[in-house]
Amino acid sequence: MDYTFLLDAPIFRGLMLAEIMSVISVTSYRIRKFSAGTIIYQSGDSVTSFVMVINGVVKGEMIDYSGRIIKIEEVSSLGSIAAAFIFGARNRFPVNVVAVSDTELLIIEKPDFLKFLKSNDKILANFLDMISNRSQFLSEKIKFLNFKTIRGKLAQYFLQLASSGKPEIRLEMTQNELAEYFGVARPSIARVIGEMETEGLIITKGKALTVIDKERLTELTIE
Repeated sequence: MDYTFLLDAPIFRGLMLAEIMSVISVTSYRIRKFSAGTIIYQSGDSVTSFVMVINGVVKGEMIDYSGRIIKIEEVSSLGSIAAAFIFGARNRFPVNVVAVSDTELLIIEKPDFLKFLKSNDKILANFLDMISNRSQFLSEKIKFLNFKTIRGKLAQYFLQLASSGKPEIRLEMTQNELAEYFGVARPSIARVIGEMETEGLIITKGKALTVIDKERLTELTIE
């Protein structure tokens, strides 16, 4: 295998190609391929290995009690799947993992992954960074899901992006992506953004958004 593409993988950040080849060449791994639409892992399945996407895109999604499908996140090439659940007492996938496109995964079983982590201090530090970042992402996700109204979710999202103090921000997600992220219908997102503009809370232009009334947006997050 040509290992050059692994230079961009978060787990190998800061390593030279020779270092990567030295480690991966003595690590047992396998490659699995999945067609678009395939459920790769189901919520509750045991996490027994380190899994990295080397081609394609997968998504994590959950189904709530009303039957709605809520997308938690997408993982594209060189991202890892459920890395934070390899260790700990509850080693189970918290969501379904579905192939968005035709996908290839690199899989290292847990005993081999432990040896892999011990083989290089940079790899170990990178892995700790990865699971810390994932924990922070999930904390933010839970925060958004806890808001009862779409207005509250959007207000928190806009305020978070504007936390640097600049009133003009650039939206990181499209309305479709926001709808999936919040687990609501896209027309609802468009309607609420329109209402916020009419009320003078924000101004939007394409992906640019200007916060006009920060105080009122903050009030929406506690309603």
